[in-house]
Amino acid sequence: MALTKYKLGKLIDPCDERNADGVYTIDDIKGISTGKEFIDTKANMDGVSLSSYKVVNPQEFAYVADTSRRGEKIAIAFNDSEKAILISSIYTVFRVSRADLLNSDYLFMYFNRTEFDRYARFNSWGSARETFDWDTMCDIDIELPDLPTQQKYVDIYNAMVVNQQSYERGLEDLKLVCDGYIEDLRSKMPCERIGQYLVESDRRNSIGLTVDSVRGLSTSKEMISTKADMNGVGLDSYKVVEPRQIAYVPDTSRRGEKVSLGFNNTDEEFLVSSIYVVFGTRQEYLLPEYLMMFFTRSEFDRYARFNSWGSARETFDWNEMCNIQIPLTG
Repeated sequence: MALTKYKLGKLIDPCDERNADGVYTIDDIKGISTGKEFIDTKANMDGVSLSSYKVVNPQEFAYVADTSRRGEKIAIAFNDSEKAILISSIYTVFRVSRADLLNSDYLFMYFNRTEFDRYARFNSWGSARETFDWDTMCDIDIELPDLPTQQKYVDIYNAMVVNQQSYERGLEDLKLVCDGYIEDLRSKMPCERIGQYLVESDRRNSIGLTVDSVRGLSTSKEMISTKADMNGVGLDSYKVVEPRQIAYVPDTSRRGEKVSLGFNNTDEEFLVSSIYVVFGTRQEYLLPEYLMMFFTRSEFDRYARFNSWGSARETFDWNEMCNIQIPLTG
């Protein structure tokens, strides 16, 4: 398959249509997420004039040039709908100008790659804040196959997205069933404090696990590859998370009202920071999988935040964890 290299700037044009005539209203305003989507704006729009807001027409892109404090990702989105939307005047809007060479959906696939996020962050410049400006966007080298081949990859990608969305909807439906089951049990049987069935673990890394075994904990209740800079960090004090053990971060401040927690559902042993709490269950009385069903409920996050204490930072400590009451079948 032959590829032809272009400067992206030769294939795209900036757009600067404003809402000067007031055609669009506050209902048309969107923000841009690092998940590469247009989202409902979180800004306070009381008394804000919309005349300077930019219009993003169908088949146009928009991105946030400021790449600071965005988790190493760039906020960019593509309007693949049939209606125009409004965005802040500080954002950059553009469109594909050479539709004979570049498919807009194919370009959006390109922007969705993690490699593009890395490129954009590496090529962002500034002091107080770093920006990936329009000139740098235009300087990207992009290698393109012919249009029929681009369309083939777009079709494959879209089919994969549909399958993933269907799978995620199925998971959400299953989660609703599980949450409903827990609530039904709570209404039908007495709840017990879980502390008597938990076993805290303080096993340290005396077995020589390496940095490849280090994991972080997410607010989506998963163990994830660590984002910390591990260069030169000693791992002897790191805690070991054995299979079927749970770990959580007691500090609940600045986490979007959620608790960072994860379950080791593999056959491997992992390492987590020494400041995290690791524990297992007395499995003859309480299965860790059942406990994780309870932890993944939004009600648990609300409970943990309400029962977090502190001044400079709030923590959901081990005693509070042990005080949780859940329904247990005999």
